[in-house]
Amino acid sequence: MFTNQNKNQNHNFFMGLALLQAKKTLGNTKDNPAVGCIITKNNQVISAGYTSISGRPHAEHNAINFSKINPKNSQLYVTLEPCSHYGKTPPCVNVIIRKKIKKVFFSINDVDTRSSNKSTKLLRKKGIIVSYGVLKNKIKLFYRSYINSKEKTLPYVTCKLAISKDFYTIDKKNRWITNELSRGRVHLMRSSHDCIMTSSKTIMDDNPRLTCRIDGLKDRSPSRIILDNKLRISINSKIIKESANHCTIIFYNKINKKKIKLYKKLRIRTIEIPIDKEGNLDLRKSLIKAKELGFSRIFLESGIKLTTNFISKNLVNDFKLFMSNKNLGKNGNDNIKKFLISFLRNKKKVREKVNLAGEELISYKLK
Repeated sequence: MFTNQNKNQNHNFFMGLALLQAKKTLGNTKDNPAVGCIITKNNQVISAGYTSISGRPHAEHNAINFSKINPKNSQLYVTLEPCSHYGKTPPCVNVIIRKKIKKVFFSINDVDTRSSNKSTKLLRKKGIIVSYGVLKNKIKLFYRSYINSKEKTLPYVTCKLAISKDFYTIDKKNRWITNELSRGRVHLMRSSHDCIMTSSKTIMDDNPRLTCRIDGLKDRSPSRIILDNKLRISINSKIIKESANHCTIIFYNKINKKKIKLYKKLRIRTIEIPIDKEGNLDLRKSLIKAKELGFSRIFLESGIKLTTNFISKNLVNDFKLFMSNKNLGKNGNDNIKKFLISFLRNKKKVREKVNLAGEELISYKLK
């Protein structure tokens, strides 16, 4: 019994390392899932790999190619079922077989119908021992957005909101409500999404850059989609000035030929979106279009109006609430207390609580 427990602990440990590898490129692998892989021999790690930026090569290829020790008769741990179909690259099962890997452990089956439930049979046919289900619950949680991208018509949406202790979303005297650690966490969240969605009002009021400015992750800034019904944002705004470095797309409805022509010169794509009954851009159709453009992980970073509209229309999967430890009182504006208390009353699926130097980040799983 003790031996079996040790074996299970080892499998969990190595799969946990594979998960850490997978997290390195979450949101940066295009239409491919972010996968992590660990190769061991004699209970020691000999190589590690993850899905490359833009999705290729895959994690298994990288781990095998990076290994300075012959992987023959080794054990391979991978977070997701190895692919078994031919796409833009050969299937990962081929290289596993060719390199004579002895055992393969993966956590969950791929939901991609081209590979789902197929690799085990192929590998076992070649005498490779296959086991699956290691850290299944934890890793399935990690792949929520990928599973969503394969099974749903809408992309996975994470919504971020920062408030003061007394529920204000704007500080009249200071630009920031939250501290430096909380703001750094937001930059980290941006790096794990392939698109930020915001409103023209946020651009006009705050003039944000909406980039990732953490050392080592500056090249992970996501694309930006701006919901700008009447094409009102200034050409001189930071987000427009930096559009040559970061993909920028504007969703609109009211045609302004002069401005559309100017945006085209700046390599900014403009896409007409239908309006809803209230005369605003249809949010659901905006998300459908975002997914058609190849975005599967949307980070909603906007003001109180767009945020509450997304939440009220049940378009948010994850809700990230940053709460400052300071009351703003008369210096506060746009209080969201009534809405949040009503909305969160029955939301018991709190995924995590993080202390950020006295401030709190609470993550809610909404669907």
